[in-house]
Amino acid sequence: MMLFSVTRSLLRGAQRFDIHRNRDVHRWVAPTLRELRRRREKMGPEAALPRSSHSDWNYSAEIFAFGKRLQESFDANVLQQAFTHQSFIEQETRKQAAVGIEQPVLGVHDNRELIAQGDQLVAEYVEAFLLTALPRLPRQFIASVREALTSEAQLAHVSSHLGTKDIIMAAEFPIDDTLLASTLKAIVAALQRSSGDERCFLFVRDFLCGQLNQRDLYEYLEIADPLRTLQEYCKERGLADPEPRLIGNVGRNTLLAAHQVGIYSDRKLLGTGYGESQTVAVEEAARDCLRQLFGTELHMKPVDFTLTLSDCAQHLTRRPASGKVEKRQ
Repeated sequence: MMLFSVTRSLLRGAQRFDIHRNRDVHRWVAPTLRELRRRREKMGPEAALPRSSHSDWNYSAEIFAFGKRLQESFDANVLQQAFTHQSFIEQETRKQAAVGIEQPVLGVHDNRELIAQGDQLVAEYVEAFLLTALPRLPRQFIASVREALTSEAQLAHVSSHLGTKDIIMAAEFPIDDTLLASTLKAIVAALQRSSGDERCFLFVRDFLCGQLNQRDLYEYLEIADPLRTLQEYCKERGLADPEPRLIGNVGRNTLLAAHQVGIYSDRKLLGTGYGESQTVAVEEAARDCLRQLFGTELHMKPVDFTLTLSDCAQHLTRRPASGKVEKRQ
């Protein structure tokens, strides 16, 4: 009984404390907050400011932390050059010329050379990885997948998620996709100069080729006419001409009609497809055949993301500097 009495007294004390605390809020607080909110909405959204405008900004620390986050060993000067665009150099030169400095000395170079080198490295490493991981896919479709993985939008997506937006030194702000993509290419070249070809390949494999994980590869293949593509594929490899045949249909002349078509080559079934008409069914059957022949079926074996530089060396036009391959932790 005594326990219940103590509990009631504590609850009454808490209620009195809440009432007393609420009474401490003066009547002018709510109208003031509403007025401040009205003025803030009238002024519109605040202008976006770069991270370097904050008082706690330390560029050297940001450069150092960037490499540590990626578990890579960058040369600090080369990495800083990778983040410095030509527009920033021109902007700083104009600022120093405006205060009377005739020959400005900035102590840093722009990243145009690194961007050009990184562009070649990215294209070469991605293509070599795809040729090794997807050996049955024709080269023309390998090129389609490579272009999708190295497009400006895809590179900008990867670059922004690596945290480059706040470290890029450029005159333009906010940073657009073009700057993000070009900066990532410069980072790839900076890594190659700092740590060698092996680490550079692993970087490209993990962050660019890794976008294929759990994705349908057929999404990257632009096939306008699947049946004609199948015919050309069979002709190039000496196979018999594919022949579509109607296997079965239900609900003919109804809204729920369904046709099943199989495509044969030399009396061998290559694939099947369904559709509301025979034309659609033939097209779907041709797509299924291409999936089977290219090794990109829905139940395909996952892409091997453990391939190293030595595994893909046969598809490289430029041999790596050393044969030693490091494993990314």
